[in-house]
Amino acid sequence: MMTCNTPQTQTVVKQTPTDAVIRIVDDDEMMRSSWEFLLEGEKRCVRSYADALDFIENDDFESPGCLLLDIRMPNMSGLELQELMSIKGIELPIVFVSGHGEIDMVVHALKHGACDFLQKPVDETRLLNALDAAIERDLKRRATAKRIQTIADRYATLTAREKEVVNLVAQGLMNKVVAAEMGISERTVQIHRGVACRKLGARSVVDLVRILQSLGLTR
Repeated sequence: MMTCNTPQTQTVVKQTPTDAVIRIVDDDEMMRSSWEFLLEGEKRCVRSYADALDFIENDDFESPGCLLLDIRMPNMSGLELQELMSIKGIELPIVFVSGHGEIDMVVHALKHGACDFLQKPVDETRLLNALDAAIERDLKRRATAKRIQTIADRYATLTAREKEVVNLVAQGLMNKVVAAEMGISERTVQIHRGVACRKLGARSVVDLVRILQSLGLTR
């Protein structure tokens, strides 16, 4: 079995350009082997696990990608793993597969954030498309999280006064109104505002509003 950068029984295969990893969790060894053969043949990077606990204990979750997850497994079902991942803050997109696609399972899985729900036997093209869509979703999420973290880091460099100024400016208040609100001169407001905008990379009030909104600091 060929996989990539994983402990113990796993070895390396050629990764996709994004280094995205498809994790497979299925207790059916023949099914896992079949999917591994298909995905590795399509130059996908694969990590394979026989059960949910093995996945939780051994995957690093840092590599972008998605999870191809069987819904019916002993000890911990796919739906239970989905719930555990949510509790632990593991945000890998999930593509569920099952030979028993009851409507209530499908609804539960999708309602709790699954990307797709496929019924065995799965059409190869549909499977690849579903996995590619899930990977794209994960890449976008990670890019957004990285962007927000960068903004948060910049915001953290602001002094208390600068934060107060930009929050008032983002509310649509003019410099003189901000000055009166804070009990300082309009010139001092202008200085704080200019320094804060340079730190945040904001060129306008609209930029300030968007930055603060991304940090959850304003509506």
